[in-house]
Amino acid sequence: MMEKLGMAEAKRRFSELINRVADSGDRVLIERQGKPVIALVKADDLEQLERAVQSKPPKGLLAAVGAWADYPNLDELINHIYRARSRAKDRKASFG
Repeated sequence: MMEKLGMAEAKRRFSELINRVADSGDRVLIERQGKPVIALVKADDLEQLERAVQSKPPKGLLAAVGAWADYPNLDELINHIYRARSRAKDRKASFG
């Protein structure tokens, strides 16, 4: 079961919520001004989530961001490409 609470209510009931999450596995979503900001979950559930996230390779733009770490001089490489494109006679270079 998941309960949604505002920040003030969660503060008042913090000890109770911790015990309930730890003992029964309930989950608590804490909201600030009606928007979810944090969740209380069992440590075991968090560990499962962490393992699931780590086991999946990133996709899309997230994968590209991770790949950029392999290029410490990425800015220099991009500038080199733009310079080469601007000298090309078969097409114009577009910078944005």
